[in-house]
Amino acid sequence: MIDLERLYQASSAEDVRVAIEAAVREGRLHPGDRIPSVRSAARGSGLSPATVAAAYRELGRRGVTMAAGGRGGTVIAPHPPLGGHTGPRPRRGQRDLASGHPDPALLPEWGDLLGALPRRSLQYGAPTLDPDLADLARRRLRADGVDATHLTVVSGAMDGVERVLAARLRPGDPVAVEDPCYHGSLDLLRAMSFRLLPVTVDARGMLPSALEQALARGARAVLITPRSQNPFGSSLDGARRAELRAALDAHPETLVIEDDHAEAVGGGSVIGVAPPGWPSWAVIRSVSKSLGPDLRVAAVCGDATTVARVEGRMAVGPGWVSHLLQRLVAGLWSRPGIDAVLAGAADVYARRRRALIGALERRGVTAYGRTGFNVWVPVPEETAAFVALWEAGYDVQAGERFRLLAPPAIRITCARLDVSEADAVAEAVARTAEYAGRVAY
Repeated sequence: MIDLERLYQASSAEDVRVAIEAAVREGRLHPGDRIPSVRSAARGSGLSPATVAAAYRELGRRGVTMAAGGRGGTVIAPHPPLGGHTGPRPRRGQRDLASGHPDPALLPEWGDLLGALPRRSLQYGAPTLDPDLADLARRRLRADGVDATHLTVVSGAMDGVERVLAARLRPGDPVAVEDPCYHGSLDLLRAMSFRLLPVTVDARGMLPSALEQALARGARAVLITPRSQNPFGSSLDGARRAELRAALDAHPETLVIEDDHAEAVGGGSVIGVAPPGWPSWAVIRSVSKSLGPDLRVAAVCGDATTVARVEGRMAVGPGWVSHLLQRLVAGLWSRPGIDAVLAGAADVYARRRRALIGALERRGVTAYGRTGFNVWVPVPEETAAFVALWEAGYDVQAGERFRLLAPPAIRITCARLDVSEADAVAEAVARTAEYAGRVAY
């Protein structure tokens, strides 16, 4: 818990912020914990309510705290941007169906490529973008119908999302996001002080009517996952893309960002939501799910201004993405038969996903997962479902971190779930309703 003595010794708004951040950093306050009300903190410290309120606003702006919703008050955010909070750790003794990670056995090996890497480091002043990687990235994006004329490289999908948003928006701007949405995206947007506007999704992606409502409420940007949507598994088709483009047509000032984090390895084929010639847009393609999480490389293509701003900000910060990583990705993308390898992985993921969904449906349990590594299962009460599955030996994710207004659910990662395990998992999920009925709230 928070050290109230330290908080009540505060003599300024900065002292209040430091006391609360220290409690989070040192593990005395955890995500979801409530902090003292403004009035309580003001009485205890002798500061004015206005001073404490200013401190709390700054903590919220930094993404450390957030409003507690229906419960009222202020709580620690799900993933505060402070050291020591890297997300849930694997739990010993449980079957891991929570992590959301790709199957290591389906990632290509790169040992044979290491000998071809440069023997010495490139020096300052070298081109920041490896020409072979750029050429391969452009070819792959153009094959999917995306204009890759303007292209750069960043350190992964979330790095790309952050840099594109920073290039175009200001803190406080509203951003339309999928609901449910990848919790890492929500954490990032909160840490950047953007206002989240939820857009309902179905199996084919954002609902056009819901996107229209978010745009009417002033959304300055739209963050879309065109396929392998995490956690719902949505995947755009041509008709839905056309409907989303029609919704955007009346709002040409809107930044459109597509997070193509799994390329085709998770299934799906339609990307490129921004209409041709759109003023501000970006498609971010990471290799983390297809080639390996430790390859912190993502290609960013978009309009000339957005890409130039991302490149310029990189130049005055980290400078560039390691050429060793760029060369490894270029080597993998140019390896003969690599597309067949990735297609084979996509087929395995699809069979595992379909096996689990089918097993659930045979037991009367609704589940969603058109593409990707996860299955989204609506439940009456998340905690009861989580505990029941935990007691059955399965570690899953409660849906709360992924949801804004969407109803309760759990996320089950099936990327490493053998087809033969599907029935046992589905049976455990089906029993969660019985467990919930025994729990007194």
